[in-house]
Amino acid sequence: MRSGRVHETFGSLIPVTDLVAEARALADDLLFPAAAEVDRTGVVPRSHFDALAAAGLYGVAAPAAAGGPGLSLAELVAVIEALASGCLSTTFTWIQHHALVVGLAGTSNAGLRAKYLPALISGDLRAGVAYTGVIPTPPRVRAEPVDGGYRFDGEAPFVSGWGGIDLLQLSGRDGDTVVSVVVEPVPDPSVTAHPLDLTAAQGTATVRLDLDGYFVPADRVFAEQPYAEFVGSKTFASRLSGCVALGLAERCARLLVDAGEDQAAEALRAEQQLVRTRLDAALTDPPALPAARAAASDLAYRSAGALAAATGSRAILGGSHAARLVREATFVLVAATRPDIRAELIGLTLR
Repeated sequence: MRSGRVHETFGSLIPVTDLVAEARALADDLLFPAAAEVDRTGVVPRSHFDALAAAGLYGVAAPAAAGGPGLSLAELVAVIEALASGCLSTTFTWIQHHALVVGLAGTSNAGLRAKYLPALISGDLRAGVAYTGVIPTPPRVRAEPVDGGYRFDGEAPFVSGWGGIDLLQLSGRDGDTVVSVVVEPVPDPSVTAHPLDLTAAQGTATVRLDLDGYFVPADRVFAEQPYAEFVGSKTFASRLSGCVALGLAERCARLLVDAGEDQAAEALRAEQQLVRTRLDAALTDPPALPAARAAASDLAYRSAGALAAATGSRAILGGSHAARLVREATFVLVAATRPDIRAELIGLTLR
């Protein structure tokens, strides 16, 4: 499906796809039909990611000035929710890519931006992130200035897409400064990857990275930010993480309709809209974001529970959509959360 809009990507006029419609079609026609097999094998076919690239979905977070489609918030939210309704493993891996797209679109390192950003937007290069290790205090990943660059030490706890990504955003703390670099995840004696056995979304190929004196040259640095500024910059990313929960909740609602539970589906969809509104409002009221994120995850969990109840005893059989979605809803409860979101979730269970 094509719209009449075009955007200029590094000198080339390219028709802009109706990305929301493309995402919904891919979710229904490709991702969801294969989701049970992805869950069984723990492997996302590379063809899934190739299809997302062909549809222009690797550049959705890029502003128009950087060669992206310049989507509105509502369009970006709709794309992520649609894909998440299809396959959690595919979407959770793909969504990591956009942090580096945004980072390079705004960097003052013109060399890195020119070298990598066009291919990241097109999906010819695919990226992952390793920045959660800088958020706790003391940090789990440290960056120490050394001659010619930085030395990284510590543990990056959850890095998705390992073995299938071309680039990695790695962040470490140097005192009160967060240093972010772009590296190629190739074998290195100072980096050890430990595959993690997940209860859901095993297809994300998530690992823990141990860093022992990993040297990164200074020309690979794309951002050096005060810690408070870095954490504050993640508000938008945290809002978008709520899309994954809402996408899962919507798939449960659709399956409830298929099971003849139209009233339950209607009630859950009304909650989806309320939660979506709360998430959007939190962009201008960041202290409200943890409660909104918790509400999204809680809704996904209750939606999956309702689907399991409607499915009956078949919900405890391996390979059933209900069984998978319950486990994936558990994943969503803890993925991309911080202590303030966790506290809100626990509070919800006690009401």
